[in-house]
Amino acid sequence: MKPILLGILASFFFAATFVLNRMMSNAGGSWIWSASLRYLFMIPLLLLLVLARRGLGQIFHEMRQHVGRWLWWSFVGFGLFYAPLCFSASFSPAWLVAGTWQITIIAGSLIVPFFYTEVVTPNGLVRMRKRIPFKGMGMSLIILLGIGIMEWSQSTSVTLWHLLLGALPILIASFAYPLGNRKMMEVCGNRLDAYQRTLGMAIASLPLWLVLSVYQGMTHGLPSAGQSLQAFIVALFSGVVATVLFFSATDMARGDVHRLATVEATQSGEVVFTLLGEMFFLPGTMISIVGLLGIVLVVLGMILHSLYSIGLQPVE
Repeated sequence: MKPILLGILASFFFAATFVLNRMMSNAGGSWIWSASLRYLFMIPLLLLLVLARRGLGQIFHEMRQHVGRWLWWSFVGFGLFYAPLCFSASFSPAWLVAGTWQITIIAGSLIVPFFYTEVVTPNGLVRMRKRIPFKGMGMSLIILLGIGIMEWSQSTSVTLWHLLLGALPILIASFAYPLGNRKMMEVCGNRLDAYQRTLGMAIASLPLWLVLSVYQGMTHGLPSAGQSLQAFIVALFSGVVATVLFFSATDMARGDVHRLATVEATQSGEVVFTLLGEMFFLPGTMISIVGLLGIVLVVLGMILHSLYSIGLQPVE
């Protein structure tokens, strides 16, 4: 149950990303600065944490062993995750971005065949691809149904063009984030904790953010003070607190595809927290009775996932 609680808490802090990215976009801020500044601010914050825990040397030792894999999977897990997420905020309201992002629940299960497990056979250990946990995905569909109802209840004012520009980048991000995270878990094994792994991935993705920052600075100028402050808050809440909480939860579920898919499903709570945050900070956001029904289904789906993760099978 502890990984589930950590996952829900992480979803609360992750929700700050959607609300603040939309606020920065509404104020005319560039999505490139929104994405790049988060990691440029995040690295020194995590560096202080890791230095305080005396774990910096181990990070660089591990990164030297697999430089190419660190660079690639950090680009996938952080770059192809967050840049599209910020881009979509320019075309869709925060609740729609957060809702579409929940495709990652299904994505987390669909990418399972990309990973292997060792099975004892009469001929010895055999390396086999892992199987998609279809039963866990059935529970995920309950959450997605609730999300779909919430989106449908508020999507009448969103054009098809904006819907596509908001949804397609998030579809990429929803597969990239769990894939990059899990692949880095394979690379690191148990040798790095969540703080170290998060910092290592942030450092390894730094070339992308530097290139984007230089391009944006040369073509459109530096970010405003307001956008810089909001990006710092995102870096602290979402980039540090939420990411470390979520990685800690996935570390606890390491090796069990059912529990791992369950931890990733807790991120559906981002929709609820984002809707509440958008109602408070961005005027004009309303939740209808149908939308509330969607929230109930999301919470129900999360409860079923929790029951499944601790071995209590609900009656079908």
